[in-house]
Amino acid sequence: MKKQLARLQWQFVRYSMLLCFIIAIVLSILLTYNHEQGLLLLIQIRLGGLPVLVWLLIAVLLSGAVGGFLLADPLKRRIETLVHGVMLYERGSFNHRIEVEGDDELTELAERLNAMSAQMEEKVASLQRLSVKNASMEQSVKKAAVTEERQRLARDLHDAVSQQLFAISMMAAAMKETLTGTESYRQMMLVEKMAGDAQAEMRALLLHLRPAQLEGKSLEQGLEQLFNELEQKQTIQIIQDIEGSISLPPALEDQLFRFIQEAFSNILRHAKASTVEFQLLQLHQQWRLRIVDDGTGFELKKVEAGSYGLQTMRERIHEFGGTVQINSAPTKGTQIEAKIPVAWEGNDVDSSAAHR
Repeated sequence: MKKQLARLQWQFVRYSMLLCFIIAIVLSILLTYNHEQGLLLLIQIRLGGLPVLVWLLIAVLLSGAVGGFLLADPLKRRIETLVHGVMLYERGSFNHRIEVEGDDELTELAERLNAMSAQMEEKVASLQRLSVKNASMEQSVKKAAVTEERQRLARDLHDAVSQQLFAISMMAAAMKETLTGTESYRQMMLVEKMAGDAQAEMRALLLHLRPAQLEGKSLEQGLEQLFNELEQKQTIQIIQDIEGSISLPPALEDQLFRFIQEAFSNILRHAKASTVEFQLLQLHQQWRLRIVDDGTGFELKKVEAGSYGLQTMRERIHEFGGTVQINSAPTKGTQIEAKIPVAWEGNDVDSSAAHR
């Protein structure tokens, strides 16, 4: 965009030089109209050793260049202000207001953009209020049997299948030691690897079966418990940066918790990461969530189109007027960044949390 604005400035310079050149030609014709030699007079008359025509061309170039630059520079700065404001709106910062001096069409455009951003800010606030109400209604009609059934399934899978997979893995490791250098050794290594992969899949499934809500805990408490369990049961290090004073509506806390569960489930199942950086902060009227792993990564275009999990994660954040950006590449790890505008914090956060 800066290059385009620079081209606009040079266009002003060119047009100004062209205008000055036309004016110079017209004046030259008028001044030499009654003379026998006409325009040749400007070549014959010398000033400082140079023909007057050369001085005239120099004056045209200088006056056109300086005049075009002086005309375009303030216009360029005003347009840059507009572009900067529109870029902030594109990123979801609807609380920004554009200030453009003057009393012309650009000022009117800035005023209309400010009015539009105010409307968008109110719409985001209304969307968040509506989402909170919908989430409250959904929580009130949910049956306790759903959560209880999820917990029962998680316990059964952990006590039965997970323990059996662990036993298979240990037996394969023990038998492998007695079969060194044989074909059976390679087959036993394959069995051990398959058992390990099945254990990783089971852990990811158990993470999905965790209670969907925070169950009376704050988001920070729920995340602390989740991360502690992951570090104890997995060979993974989680570097946390959570703002302790962050205040979120209960419905948004639940959606963020589900979003984070889904992200870490994908990391356990696919990424094979050893370190994960987690950040949740409130910056510049935005809640900002960032998850970065050092795993295998993937080709975003190939995976994103058919990934129901990534689509669900985006929908959870879009429900509150936020945006999600996912960056990944093979062998380069994955970065997930979600931004939600602080358009409404809710007056009933504490009271709603008490009813969890």
